[in-house]
Amino acid sequence: MVVGALVAPVVTAAPASATDYPTWQDVQKAKGNADAKAAEVEKVQAALQSAQADAAAKSQTALDASAKATKAEADLSEATQTATSLQSQADEASATATRAQTRAGQLAANLYRDGSTNQMTTRIATAKNPDQLLYQLGAMDQLSSTWAGVMDEASVAAKTASSLHDQAKRAEDERASLAQAAEERSAAAKTAEQKADAAVASTKDHSNELYAQLASLNDTTAATEQQYEVGQAVAAQAAAQAAAAQAAAEAATTTPSTGTSYPSTSGVTVDPAAAKAYARSVLGNYGWGDDQYGCLVSLWTQESGWRANALNSSSGAYGIPQALPASKLGAAGADWRTNANTQINWGLAYIKGRYGTPCGAWNHEMSVNPHWY
Repeated sequence: MVVGALVAPVVTAAPASATDYPTWQDVQKAKGNADAKAAEVEKVQAALQSAQADAAAKSQTALDASAKATKAEADLSEATQTATSLQSQADEASATATRAQTRAGQLAANLYRDGSTNQMTTRIATAKNPDQLLYQLGAMDQLSSTWAGVMDEASVAAKTASSLHDQAKRAEDERASLAQAAEERSAAAKTAEQKADAAVASTKDHSNELYAQLASLNDTTAATEQQYEVGQAVAAQAAAQAAAAQAAAEAATTTPSTGTSYPSTSGVTVDPAAAKAYARSVLGNYGWGDDQYGCLVSLWTQESGWRANALNSSSGAYGIPQALPASKLGAAGADWRTNANTQINWGLAYIKGRYGTPCGAWNHEMSVNPHWY
């Protein structure tokens, strides 16, 4: 839980933001009148939703920027390998052309030495053994043919080397362009993450107080109010989430999928074992026993591998429960982009509202093809 205990009522000044946050003074005044109390509850809930929406939007922007930066790095890596390979091939082709030209020059020198007009006239005039002379003439003819072949080889190698050098130059230009793009997208991702982190920190502070105010108004605890509000928000998303998951799964069967990626989201802790342990520890909060744990493990192993930064590059589904769109996770907490526990809270609330139990969700997942829940 993001909020674990009741925050002590403290009168605070209205924050300088677009959201009109209720004060503890407002809460205390409303508690004496049923209508005023109901109105104040609605006011607190509206403030909570507004704060979470702002943080969710900035976190989605940060996630998108991080995914673009990750793709840019992958494109750069591929382009670098291509440029390096082409340059290596071009250098090898140049070396082959040089060797062929050197050999052709040596053969040409031999032909000139052994086949000049004066030498040939002298050999014919003084030949005492016609057979030997014919052998020598045949050898010269073969040498001439070899020279012609080597010249052809040198010409082909030179053209190949030239073509490969041109390709290598274009590949290097592309690599340089992608390097610039990767640097720019990395900087954009960093800026977006900083804005998101600031919004999340502010929202968490306000959320703690707002949940405490709800607890005071309803005579419960902040943790109870948070679980209730998350459940209500996720329930409102459930139908759209299921429809989006089904559409994405069906689209993946007809459109080539780029699969799951893991953007380098700043601040995220990817620890599948810890995520599983947390999920197991809160099953009872939803009225489930440990018999549901195995189904939950299977479900989210298939969906995300229990990785908090799992991003479906095709559909945009994100996180351990693969919320679609990712910003839906914001219903469970402002830190949904980086906090595995917040993602799990959202996922368990979704399963509770849509399928009743993790085994119900897992059974549905396996009953449809392509799989989704």
